[in-house]
Amino acid sequence: MKVIVNGNEKTLKKGATLKTAIAGEPYGKDTLIAIHLSEEKLVQETSDFEILTNRGTLVMHLNDTPEARMWQSLLTDRMDGITSRWVTHDLIAFGSFPTELVVDRSENLYKVNDVFFSLGGFDNKTTYLMIAKDNHKGSYGAGKAVIGRITVGRHLLPLLKESDQILDVRPMMSEISNENVIVTKDLGYKLDEGYRIETMVTIDLDDKSPMSAEHILVLSSKGYMKATDVTGSYLACSEDMDVEIPSEDTGVRDQGCVAVRCDGVGTGRLYILKDRRQQSVSHNIAGQVTNGSAIVKYAKKDDIFTIKTNPPRTLAVGMTQKDGAEFLKTAGIEAVRTGDTSDDAIIVEQTPEQTVTALKEGKVEVFGVSKDRVFKIKLNGKDPRTEHYFRKVTGLSHKPIGSMKVQFTFEGLPMVTFYGDEMKGKDLVPQDPFKKVKRGDIGVTNQARPYHGLLGIRLQDSKEHGPTGEEPYGTNIIGRFEDDLDRLMKDLNDDDIVYIREVDL
Repeated sequence: MKVIVNGNEKTLKKGATLKTAIAGEPYGKDTLIAIHLSEEKLVQETSDFEILTNRGTLVMHLNDTPEARMWQSLLTDRMDGITSRWVTHDLIAFGSFPTELVVDRSENLYKVNDVFFSLGGFDNKTTYLMIAKDNHKGSYGAGKAVIGRITVGRHLLPLLKESDQILDVRPMMSEISNENVIVTKDLGYKLDEGYRIETMVTIDLDDKSPMSAEHILVLSSKGYMKATDVTGSYLACSEDMDVEIPSEDTGVRDQGCVAVRCDGVGTGRLYILKDRRQQSVSHNIAGQVTNGSAIVKYAKKDDIFTIKTNPPRTLAVGMTQKDGAEFLKTAGIEAVRTGDTSDDAIIVEQTPEQTVTALKEGKVEVFGVSKDRVFKIKLNGKDPRTEHYFRKVTGLSHKPIGSMKVQFTFEGLPMVTFYGDEMKGKDLVPQDPFKKVKRGDIGVTNQARPYHGLLGIRLQDSKEHGPTGEEPYGTNIIGRFEDDLDRLMKDLNDDDIVYIREVDL
């Protein structure tokens, strides 16, 4: 029997299971798989029309009125090429064209964004299509004659000037599907002829939103993503909102659009849209789903699903200079070596880090250090908030090697301290006070002390003072330095950079 898996046809034995079908496909354990049993599609015209102008595209939602039905059936083909004859504070007038509208001189109220008819000189041979820019009353010769309302592209109305042109008018279509879809994690599910299977959600990244696209790559760096919030309109992932995202590419967010909030409450939340939404200046368009839409549609809160991005992430941090250069070259990017440029040196910094920027520029700078200058640490998992803070300020939250800048060190000092982020550190709630710290313990000054957010490593055992020199109540212990402390401290000076990792190289 034949089935389609992620768009590729496969021939299987009759009665084969899902496990057999997805062999070799991108798939993470316990992630959702969508199985399409059958599907019937119907494409139908909606009540929405795109009005293409030389300034951009407007979308009008048509009313169910006699004038609207007349416009839809008789007049849409007469709109091509008509120009804006006059523009005032209250309205824009496009025309003219003949109609059979009856003259009606009554005064009527028009609301902002209404689309309606007027008769020039109270003559239906010179009919105009009007758009209200403000709430106002007027007598335009055709009675009320409101046929619809502008729903998308309203920001273009102040830009339209006299002689601007309507280039085309076309109905917007909707595709109605009668789907029979199963979303499952059961790899023993038996398949039948013609089934269509999706093991992953594939996202094409938007190269006009490099920071937002990188945010997608970070959120999906484990190969999967979690649906932390699910509504009828979107699926969202709120696992990393402690980020700064600039305003990037915006526009109408169509079904399957992947957007990242860049402003306001919830900055950093990633949305995958299930239906069309208007443009929002608070949401950057970061990508588009090209496979796995059924997974997005049927996923429930806290479900996880496999993610694949196009392009994949091109970050060489953590690789050797040799391997990193080969990895980047495969992606079409030239690696310019700095620092320790030997083949075995470890890449600890890459500029730029953003994948779509690196691909666009075709060149990155990679900074290397000898392997023995990248030190292993281990966080204890007892204080998620402080660990989150630590990973954020060191960069371990989004790459395999982080860095700490030495704030103060001195020969014989029982600790070494590193700069943190005072603003972010003010939210670090105190832990239970320690009874004793040991050489190699890593700690952070909490909000109970003035220098909250400071990082430190203890160099001598102590019952009185922690890794940052604070008393027990002002210290949160988060982990251990698992490498050679003597090697770390040799020739270490203020403002030096120390590179750290949680994973093996």
